[in-house]
Amino acid sequence: MTPTVAPFPAARLRRTRSTPAIRDLVRENTLSVGDLIWPVFVRAGTGIEEPIPSMPGVMRRSVDKIAEAAVEAQAMGIPAICIFPYTDASLKTADCAEAWNPDNLTNRALRAIKAVAPDIAVMTDVALDPYNINGHDGYVVNGEVVNDATVEALVKMTLAQAESGADIIGPSDMMDGRIAAMRGALETAGHNNVMILSYSAKYASGYYGPFRDAVGASGALAGDKKTYQMDPANGDEAMRLVQRDLAEGADMVMVKPGIAYLDICHRVKTGFGVPTFAYQVSGEYAMIQAGAQNGWIDGEKVMLESLMAFKRAGCDGILTYFAPEVARILNA
Repeated sequence: MTPTVAPFPAARLRRTRSTPAIRDLVRENTLSVGDLIWPVFVRAGTGIEEPIPSMPGVMRRSVDKIAEAAVEAQAMGIPAICIFPYTDASLKTADCAEAWNPDNLTNRALRAIKAVAPDIAVMTDVALDPYNINGHDGYVVNGEVVNDATVEALVKMTLAQAESGADIIGPSDMMDGRIAAMRGALETAGHNNVMILSYSAKYASGYYGPFRDAVGASGALAGDKKTYQMDPANGDEAMRLVQRDLAEGADMVMVKPGIAYLDICHRVKTGFGVPTFAYQVSGEYAMIQAGAQNGWIDGEKVMLESLMAFKRAGCDGILTYFAPEVARILNA
């Protein structure tokens, strides 16, 4: 419907921008702490908080420090935390068996968080790249990332995480048929309430570089991920992927990256009406931090503006490394 506006001066559209109180009354979208999922990086050791140079302000934490961070996040009202492992090179193999080891970093961190911060939802990442000697999300056979054998491995990984206490499974691998396989395995194993937040529209993006540094995958990756991650030129394909994942049992869906794909976020939310999330990825975070540290932008203002853009596009929530900083601002 095209809105009808009275002619000037009957309509002075600046009236509703005239004071902070009026702007609050007519604001169309709001950002709250409840919109945030905080991605964190876990590494081996004890008492470690290790800065990641390409992501200023973000650290790899040992399991004990991850648990402490979860307690702080829960106290600030952040509803969910998402774990990504920095796996030692000695544990990366062609068969990726560490991915479903009950005592791998992710599963130990899950149990540690649940022991001290039981009210925060814990999300996990399901993909083989942190454990794969060649850095890919799936098995590589004769130079090809194979689908079906990878899905079998991802199911084992999913069950190990569910048994360790995961509330939300986050398949980021982009293999075909993995949602149906995971949902079926979870139901069979009695994990009926474990949710799947599918990375349904994950693009083969240049924005992921700092993340690959954070999880130690940059040096391992052979080739690129374009045979399974999406072409940035495509939008209709994203709708088909979302439709498929929902039909296979996904509870929620995600678009990744974020700011460059707000049109996709909007199309997903308006087209399907399901819980829709976006990931403000490492490259987006790093660019804002770099601009702020160089004095080129107001870092806090741009951070909040970028997150509001996700809400305006229709997202129900955002995975963002800014989550603790945003929570402190919003709780003040």
